[in-house]
Amino acid sequence: MADYDGRTTVSAPEDALFAYLSDVSNLPEYFSRMTEAHRTGGEEVHTEARMPSGDTVEGEAWFRVDEGAKHIAWGSEGENDYNGFLDVTGVDGSSSQVQVHIHSPHVADEQVQVGVDQTLATIKEKVEGRGVAAP
Repeated sequence: MADYDGRTTVSAPEDALFAYLSDVSNLPEYFSRMTEAHRTGGEEVHTEARMPSGDTVEGEAWFRVDEGAKHIAWGSEGENDYNGFLDVTGVDGSSSQVQVHIHSPHVADEQVQVGVDQTLATIKEKVEGRGVAAP
């Protein structure tokens, strides 16, 4: 069992940043290794990801958005059995903090932490490069 965590500050207003991050279709833009994500109904999401080995894996996951708390939770059951969350907190009117947390009961691999760190760096780069986190 292992937990991985990271956070960064992004120059973007809280609401705009959360709108971008909570849109499932944007996941491949910022989540390390994810190549495809789309809703299949309700909270269900179909995903594809490239593993460190180079293999592509497909799966079904759940993706829950709590607009009021600026909280996103996701996970997958079965063989991959993992879950995580992302929180956005306003720092001031023009910047926000993003925290990403991953929990895996099966995998203890430093590459997961590398993925969390890459994801946060990509969020910062993509959002600040746009000037605003527009959905």
